[in-house]
Amino acid sequence: MSRFAFFTAEPQSNHIFSIRADDGRGILGLGYFHCVDTFPKTLVAKTDDAGKRLDLFLTLQLAETSRARVQQLIAEQKVLVNDVAAKASFRLHGGERIAVLGEVRQPPLRAMAEDIPLDIIYEDNDLAVVNKAAGMMVHAGAGATDSERNRGTLVNALLHRFGQLSDVGGELRPGIVHRLDKTTSGLIVVAKNDESHRKLAAQFAKRQVKKTYIALVHGWTKQDRGTISSSISRDRVRRTRMTTRGSGGRGAVTHYSMQQRIASKYGKFTLLEVKIDTGRTHQIRVHLASLGHPVVGDALYGAPRELIAKDGPGISLPRNFLHAAALQFEHPRSDVMLSFSRPLPSELQEFLEKVGAE
Repeated sequence: MSRFAFFTAEPQSNHIFSIRADDGRGILGLGYFHCVDTFPKTLVAKTDDAGKRLDLFLTLQLAETSRARVQQLIAEQKVLVNDVAAKASFRLHGGERIAVLGEVRQPPLRAMAEDIPLDIIYEDNDLAVVNKAAGMMVHAGAGATDSERNRGTLVNALLHRFGQLSDVGGELRPGIVHRLDKTTSGLIVVAKNDESHRKLAAQFAKRQVKKTYIALVHGWTKQDRGTISSSISRDRVRRTRMTTRGSGGRGAVTHYSMQQRIASKYGKFTLLEVKIDTGRTHQIRVHLASLGHPVVGDALYGAPRELIAKDGPGISLPRNFLHAAALQFEHPRSDVMLSFSRPLPSELQEFLEKVGAE
C-alpha cells in the first residue's frame, strides 16, 4: 500500500533549515538544506541590529554573498534603505526596510596568456609539473576590477608557455587539476589534454596522489605526530575563512609529524612535515589553527603579523610558511610512478635562520 508523507521545514539558523517527512505513523526521514540567496530580496533590521554598518548587516544576512560583493552591490545602488540608496558605512537604527535589488554586475572572467616566468621542473606531451612561487594565484578569482581578477595567474602564464591546456576545468581553469593557495609555494601538476586531466583527477579523487608539505607553526605541538580528521566548511561570519566548527562541512584528513622544535627570542615554533589525504580549501591552515598552532605568517587564521623579539626589533613574513615540497602520482599515459620534490624557497630558508632553526 502506498504511504503518503507530509513535509515540513523548520529554521535551524539564519540559512539552514531542517526538512522532515512524516506519514502520520512516524518520521520517514530527516535532513537539512541550505537556503541560497536569491534576488530581489527584502530584509527588515531588528532592534538588535541597531549600530551595525549596512554592509556588515547584509553580509550576515546573505549566506552566499561575501562582504566585498555586498559593498559592490551598495556601490551599484542595488541596496535601498527605506527606498533610498545608502552608503556601506550607514549605521542602522533598527526597523529599516532594506531592499536588495539584484546581483553584482561582473565583467566576464576569462583566462588570458601572459608572459610570466615559470619554474617548470618536468614536462611532456601530457602534463607539466610547476614549482609555483608564493604570491601567484592559480587561476582568476574575485576582485574589484577586470584586471585585478584576471592578471598574473598561473593559468595565464601556462597559456603563454604551452598555448594549449585541457578544457575539463572550464575556460577559467584550463589544465588545473588541483590548486595551491596564493600564499603557498611549491609543486602543482597541470594537464595538457582532456584525457590526462580526467585520469589525474581520478587519482586525486581516489586519494592516490601523495602530497607532502613543510609548515612552520606557532608553539610546540603536544605530540610528535598526529592526524586531524575534522570536517571543513566556510565560516558563516568571515566568508574568506574556513572553519572546523561549522555544520555540513566536507570531510578532511591531515597527517603531521614533527621535524624540529624551535625555541627562539621570537617565541616557540614547530617545523612540521604535513601530508593530506584530501584537498579542501585552506585545509592545512585551518586544521593546524584548530589545534592552536596557526601557520607562521597566516594572519587570516590567527598568526601575528609581526614577531616581537625579547631584546630587539621584530621580524615578519609577508607570506604563509607553507610549501608543497613533494608530489607523487602515476603518469596518466604510461602508468609510471613519478615523484618530484623541491626544497624550501630562499625566503623561507632565511626566515628559519632568523628564528634560529638548526
